[in-house]
Amino acid sequence: QVELVESGGGLVQPGGSLRLSCAASGFTLDNYPIGWFRQAPGKEREGVSCISSSYGSTYYADSVKGRFTIYRDNAKNTVYLQMNSLKSEDTAAYYCAAASRTSMRADAYDYWGQGTQVTVSS
Repeated sequence: QVELVESGGGLVQPGGSLRLSCAASGFTLDNYPIGWFRQAPGKEREGVSCISSSYGSTYYADSVKGRFTIYRDNAKNTVYLQMNSLKSEDTAAYYCAAASRTSMRADAYDYWGQGTQVTVSS
């Protein structure tokens, strides 16, 4: 059974950091492009970052470029999203997903986790 499980969300003050984890079971993550998405209340789901399967190329939304870093730990079958200099506008539910092609579009992704909440507030 293919499953993705996110963890690492929580409440953090503006300027703080969090590291989100996306752990896979039932398949090998490094064979797939992996994306991180987020959805705030009343807003559409948006692509935050993605990493390709073959060369590990990374892509970021302009709103997080320079603050977030996506990377793989193949030994742990996990993809991480390191989030620094967090802002209140980063508050959202964050989801990881696996796709058959590298994309920042949610409709390219086949497998989704249940999400983890990130709240940035003082």
